[in-house]
Amino acid sequence: MSAGSGGIFFFTGSHPLANTPRCLLSCVASVARRPIRAYTRVLMNYVENPPNPWLTHSVEWLGEPPEAKLEVFEETQTRQIITHNDSPDVGFDYTVNCYRGCIHGCTYCFSRPTHEYLGYGAGTDFDRKIVVKVNAPKLLRKELMKPSWKGAEIVFSFTSDPYIPLEAHYKLTRQCLEVCAEFRQPIGVITKSALIRRDIDVLQQLARDTHLGVFFTIPFTDREVARAVEPYAPLPDARFHAMADLAAAGITVGIGIAPVIPGLSTELPILLKRAKEAGATLAFINMLRLPGSVAPYFEERLREKLPTKANRVINRILEARGGKMNSSKFGERMRGKGEYWAATERLFKIHCERLGFNRTNKRVPRGETTFRRPTAQASLFG
Repeated sequence: MSAGSGGIFFFTGSHPLANTPRCLLSCVASVARRPIRAYTRVLMNYVENPPNPWLTHSVEWLGEPPEAKLEVFEETQTRQIITHNDSPDVGFDYTVNCYRGCIHGCTYCFSRPTHEYLGYGAGTDFDRKIVVKVNAPKLLRKELMKPSWKGAEIVFSFTSDPYIPLEAHYKLTRQCLEVCAEFRQPIGVITKSALIRRDIDVLQQLARDTHLGVFFTIPFTDREVARAVEPYAPLPDARFHAMADLAAAGITVGIGIAPVIPGLSTELPILLKRAKEAGATLAFINMLRLPGSVAPYFEERLREKLPTKANRVINRILEARGGKMNSSKFGERMRGKGEYWAATERLFKIHCERLGFNRTNKRVPRGETTFRRPTAQASLFG
């Protein structure tokens, strides 16, 4: 067994798995101020002819396709699908991610460094080497059946968009939502994709039986800016239309003005007004996060696609981050500093109050849940 960069191990020689086509093991070490002692092995099969994520009626494709071909790896031995988040400045404790990597290609995505754990890059590899957790629905059911699970809210997703174009083929997010509906499991969804409209029927059932909130992240309305920093994501208009469709179906929807990019995010009142017109009742903002290798990738793309705005944006980011491109401190990661960020928060609060956002709390109160495990008798009567 030979080691590759970033903790990726390939089987070679006489190992029993050496002949598995393009198989690889992701070795994730648990490090707590001590040497690496144990690995979690995840077997992934390379998909020789992956489904074309853009050849479907369910996905709106605008702009040019990625320059390099899409590569898909099916992760077949995932051991756990519910991830616990212990960050004090994130508003939820548990997430489910059916995919790793994201075809939307948002240059600012804070999840990009997670691809480095697999030995891939945080740049274009994150957009074009997609890991699919094909056993996600089965694992989710298994974990919800455990007596230790108490029904806390689960958010889809965190390290990827739950409705990337490949979801049109794999339907893993939909299957997981169907499992959650069966358990009356409270959930939240954060997405940029209009593909979520395909699952309105399941979302309606969740909205009826448990706590549900769907947020669309829309940081701009300007098409030029959106194409420059979110090159393969649905355009803002498509997201607002999807938001309106879900709201009309009785589903609680909200807008996430996230990330706020200093120097680019200049349309906050317009975004909130359009979201209100589309039926949104909830709203939040987050400051741009550029951890690790994301910062140089973001700056490179910014200077390439928006050269006349790049210096102003970089200077504003430095101003809002106290002279740095990023802050990893809890309590500071999601918020900025200085006059710019203070003015942004005031503007957001004023317009939220004026438009009536966040007047009702649709989040699950801690200690309360609608969760229940289905029984054979219950399944007979719905």
